[in-house]
Amino acid sequence: MKRKALFQSIYFMIISCIGGLVLSLAGLSIGWMIGTLLAAAILSYKRPAFLKIPSGQKGIPSYWLRIGQIILAIELGQKINLSVVHTFKEHWLVILVMLFLSIIFALLSGLVLWKYSHTDMITSFFGTSPGGLSAMPSIAEEVGANTIVVTIIQTMRVFLVVLTIPLFASTWSHLPANGGMVNSHVASPGVVPGFEWSHLLWTLILAFGVWGGYYIGKHLKFPAPWLVGGMLGVGCLQTLSSTIIGHDLIAWWPHSAIILSQIFIASSIGSRFNKEMLTGIGKTMWVSLLTTIGLIFSMLVCAYFVSIITGISFITSMLAFAPGGIAEMATTSAVLDADSTFVVVVQVLRVLVVCIVLPTLFRGLKQWELRKMMRSRISA
Repeated sequence: MKRKALFQSIYFMIISCIGGLVLSLAGLSIGWMIGTLLAAAILSYKRPAFLKIPSGQKGIPSYWLRIGQIILAIELGQKINLSVVHTFKEHWLVILVMLFLSIIFALLSGLVLWKYSHTDMITSFFGTSPGGLSAMPSIAEEVGANTIVVTIIQTMRVFLVVLTIPLFASTWSHLPANGGMVNSHVASPGVVPGFEWSHLLWTLILAFGVWGGYYIGKHLKFPAPWLVGGMLGVGCLQTLSSTIIGHDLIAWWPHSAIILSQIFIASSIGSRFNKEMLTGIGKTMWVSLLTTIGLIFSMLVCAYFVSIITGISFITSMLAFAPGGIAEMATTSAVLDADSTFVVVVQVLRVLVVCIVLPTLFRGLKQWELRKMMRSRISA
């Protein structure tokens, strides 16, 4: 029976990832995540006869989601390295202010979405949190939020940011008097070093870092401990080793790894799709669109004031503040000669803070809401 379920799951994911392949060929960096999720949700909804999905089965086995989280943990954890530590030491106050404002704006956006749509509280907060399109639905899955709605809202935000911020930054870069910090010595994102056995060994060591981080995260009751705890474990291991040796160690980590992570996570989330998840989605879409536009505008204003106060170029501050993806903002900063290191550091630390702090806060708010509902029922 387990062997049959394994082959069914693999078959389901292979068909689902065709959707991801189509969108990736269109040039979308998040196409594998969105396309696979859409295809998996349609397959789960239609339940075609050739898939032979049992009527009572709710999604593919959860270990596929865990595997995707482990890969994503290594991907994000590697970005927490020696350069992050150095950049944080130089600009710690600015970065902390940016992180604090990002969380405040995300909470305000989630509060507005919750109050003015049919979406429940925990789904609203997860949908508006700028923690990454791959990470947030994965964590939301484990705390009982509506993952389809979370993914839709997250996708909308990333699309708006990716379509508007680089265009705005490119226009601004051609204006006169565009001074500030420039770091032209940062390698372009996505460059994969050649294979060496030492790189493979370091990859295996990082995998043990994920395992250790998981048990620490589980003990501390982190949401999605494989992802959050594993990311912390890899980050600490990477930073500690780099500090001792004096330079960053390189792991063998091909780009296909993050594609597999997106396929596993998106297939797992999409396979749990049902009609009830789309209840009230129309009003939720409009409200989330307005809150996303408000979030982007607020962060642009804050980025402008930060650039005036600190002397950091507005383009660098804008891309660091933007609630989009790490890869998209880092690539834009490299193309426009902004400080790529600063942008990546702020984006990575925000994902880290959002994935660790906000889910725990949201879980507490959900428990508070349940207790409040119980007291109102008893009094009634």
